[in-house]
Amino acid sequence: MMPERSNAKTKTRPDASRQRVSVVVLLLVLWMLVIGGRLVYLQVGQHDELSDRARRQQQQSAKTNALRGLILDRNGHELARSLDVDSFVAEPTDEKFDARATAQKFAAVLGVEESPLRARLEEAQKSKRKFVWLARQVDAAQAKQIHELKLAGVRAVKEPKRYYPNGALAAHVLGYVGTDDEGLAGVELYQNAALGGEAGKTVFDRDARHKAFNSFEVEAAPGQSIVLTIDQNIQFQAERAVAEAMELTRAKSATALVLEPRTGEILALVNAPTFDPNGARKISDDVRKNQALQNIYEPGSTFKVVAYSAAIEEKLARPTDTIDCQMGSINLLGRTIHDTHAYGTLTVTEALAKSSNVAAIKLGLRLGKERMYDYMRRFGFGERTGIELKGETRGIVRKPEQWHPSSMGSVAIGQEVGVTPIQMAAAFATIANDGVRVAPHLVREVRDANGQAIQRATPESHRVLSTETARTMRPMLESVTVGGTAKLAQLDGYSAAGKTGTAQKIDPKTRAYSKTKYVASFVGFAPIENPAVVIIVVLDEPAGSYYGGTVAAPVFRAIAESVLPYLDVPPDTEFKTPASGGDYDELARESNADGDAQASATHHAQSSAPESAQALLPQVVEQQGASGAGGVREVVYAAASERALLMPDVRGRSVREAARVCSQLGLELEAHGEGRAVGQSPAAGARVEAGQIVRVEFGRSD
Repeated sequence: MMPERSNAKTKTRPDASRQRVSVVVLLLVLWMLVIGGRLVYLQVGQHDELSDRARRQQQQSAKTNALRGLILDRNGHELARSLDVDSFVAEPTDEKFDARATAQKFAAVLGVEESPLRARLEEAQKSKRKFVWLARQVDAAQAKQIHELKLAGVRAVKEPKRYYPNGALAAHVLGYVGTDDEGLAGVELYQNAALGGEAGKTVFDRDARHKAFNSFEVEAAPGQSIVLTIDQNIQFQAERAVAEAMELTRAKSATALVLEPRTGEILALVNAPTFDPNGARKISDDVRKNQALQNIYEPGSTFKVVAYSAAIEEKLARPTDTIDCQMGSINLLGRTIHDTHAYGTLTVTEALAKSSNVAAIKLGLRLGKERMYDYMRRFGFGERTGIELKGETRGIVRKPEQWHPSSMGSVAIGQEVGVTPIQMAAAFATIANDGVRVAPHLVREVRDANGQAIQRATPESHRVLSTETARTMRPMLESVTVGGTAKLAQLDGYSAAGKTGTAQKIDPKTRAYSKTKYVASFVGFAPIENPAVVIIVVLDEPAGSYYGGTVAAPVFRAIAESVLPYLDVPPDTEFKTPASGGDYDELARESNADGDAQASATHHAQSSAPESAQALLPQVVEQQGASGAGGVREVVYAAASERALLMPDVRGRSVREAARVCSQLGLELEAHGEGRAVGQSPAAGARVEAGQIVRVEFGRSD
């Protein structure tokens, strides 16, 4: 029996061993499944996160801005461009990096305080930060000095820096950018997405000790270019005329716009005081403010064009109809409104020329507040024009139900409303364009990085007045310059039409109209039959004479007489002999915006620029014009029949100054040598054309 028991035990041992093996195998399989599952989870589910973590540990990167697109004027001249410059990065984790020495040497080169820079670098070194910006967008001379230092743990990366070759020219249009090349104002801000392109980056590979051993760059995609409606030559002429007016009138600020009425294209937009966008961050907010679309002011008599044109459109008045001006006063519900002069019966045209408040109010009463409000809105008042700039305001136009019983006595003569200069320019452009209002705009087209147009402007337009009414209004507005309040707006060789405005400002302390602060304005167009340009000039708080007809109208004349020949607009009247000083004074006494009877302190529109302005302008030899008038001017025309540009004298100027002058005139500079200009071809006073190559020799004096 014993052998049988032994056999049983022998049979159970293999079974137990197999079970143990099976358990071990099962455990191994489960372990492998768990490990495999974990690996799959890490490789698939956590792939992106782990890859990013590895890259962060093994690499550092510095963002590089894309090459910002160009901003060009309507003729292709560069108004803003970006240049690649060096920026410097510190790598505090580098074994040889010395925070103290780096801060000391950088501070010496850049002219900054050493201690804050040193503290920042030491803190970064302590916290093992991968990199720290040392200096952004360093100029070429300083960058060369830094490269020569050969500092350990300091690398240079290329970054684009925005450059405005014409300095302050069209500053409020162009705007400016920040350190990171982001648009902060003007077209730079409004078109930031298109101009900015796609950013790139510079990547540094590191070993376990955080030592860089390789680097590569992910290239940025360049931005698109913006072609503006601005003409840099017209912009320059308008800026110079406004600068002279600011000097002569000592106004607080000034605005001027030059608008092409049929297309709505803005040829020039000027605000004074102005600034250089190359250093815009150092300028106060008040100076950087774009008055042309943000300054709300009561327009005064320039607004009378709404009541007159609406009354004619509604067949409530004709130019030859008579209207009783009641010897200069009218009473509305106990409120008396006066004219500056006591007028009796005048024709509607004469009432507009003499800027009678009584006549404008009577026409407004014929319309009634509902129709008056309707035409105000048709002309675009109370709405943004849609210009491609940030910050435009709507102005102030109250609905009829919000008017006071006597509000027509204010609204019809440009009170109780608030407008912007661009709104007023667009309203007069409507009359110049046969009654069709075209939305004013600044962007002509957008081009890709290859220079191909990918988007063109399609401004909105709508009819405000019939063609008949608009053409009826033109000679009426011409009478303002011929025998009315704007005789100083008369042009030499061209007919002109327009309206003066002299509006009292509200005193914020008393909340009543000030007796010392005024807004003087003139808005008009030329020539009469086929208007080529609409020009508005607004002077805020001029000192001395403050009438629109005596301080703003001459600025209109100065701009128009330089712009019309440049645009090859044929003269439609005879050229006159310039008035003597006595004749000018007589015109000033006769000119009376809203009854402005005082003589203006403003000089003749063709007088030379003030000394402060002359210091900024290139000079040419004194030229004798067709009318016999001499003067030192930036852009001079030959005989009136030829309308040719004459070459300015750039001798004695630096390469940069000469390049700026040529750029402003649409000339291409070919520079030879260094230092100051010693010779030029063509010579000063020679006839030149836009796009012509100008050769200038530069040299250094011993």
